[in-house]
Amino acid sequence: MKPRTRRNISTAVRVLLLAIYLIAAILPLYWIFITSVKSPQEIYAFPLKYWPEKISFASYEKLFSISTFGLYFRNSLVISLLSSLGAMVVAVMSGFALSRYSHSRSKGIIELVMYFSQTIPSFIIMVPIFSIFSKIHAVNNRAMLGIVYIATVVAFCTIMGKSFFDRIPASLEEAAKIDGCNLFQSITKVVLPITLPGMAAIFCFAFINIWNELFLAVMLLNSSSKMTVPVALNSFISKAGISWDVMSAGIVVALLPTMVVFGIGQKYIVAGLTEGSVKG
Repeated sequence: MKPRTRRNISTAVRVLLLAIYLIAAILPLYWIFITSVKSPQEIYAFPLKYWPEKISFASYEKLFSISTFGLYFRNSLVISLLSSLGAMVVAVMSGFALSRYSHSRSKGIIELVMYFSQTIPSFIIMVPIFSIFSKIHAVNNRAMLGIVYIATVVAFCTIMGKSFFDRIPASLEEAAKIDGCNLFQSITKVVLPITLPGMAAIFCFAFINIWNELFLAVMLLNSSSKMTVPVALNSFISKAGISWDVMSAGIVVALLPTMVVFGIGQKYIVAGLTEGSVKG
């Protein structure tokens, strides 16, 4: 077989596999959206209808009228934004310290502990967290839930921050000190502007994980007025069945913030993953 023919076959196989993966990824999203704009009769119709005869937004009206989904959406948005910003700030500071001021042996141990902490499922720590929060009367407190969220994502965010700071030469900070900058000024005026793509990547990672979290929110929030979106979606599942129309509409609405975050931060994330630390 000629090399050119082999390359063409290899390219065709890769394109085919990517197409299959794309279809597998998009099909569930398509079906959720189509279900959300179908009438109840079309949702349960057989044979299946892959496109509604008439687009209906009754499920969205039901979502925001019967259930106070707007309040849940606002709760999730506030908690996710503030917790992600907090995690980003902590990760930037700890990542810089780990990159610049840790010895090689201690650095490796700290990173290993952080990696290991990410392998622990959240449901394992639910009981001790609930016991501690009960004793300090912090259950049903959104601020305390945000602190827990920061603690759950900050380890990996710190590792991400460290990787970005490792690519920045320490000579830049030394040059800033020669020019009269103190440590704080050299970090804020020289280092942080270079790491903006990394900070955007950290924020997006933290936001997506916090926005989609369910178990801790169910455990620590027992008031309906403080529910988050995942808890609200979970409440649509009952012994009588699942409200597929309302559930699908809620999932579509819940996907919007993550799409906006990635839409805005995409170029910074790609830049952070592909560019070098110093621009010429």
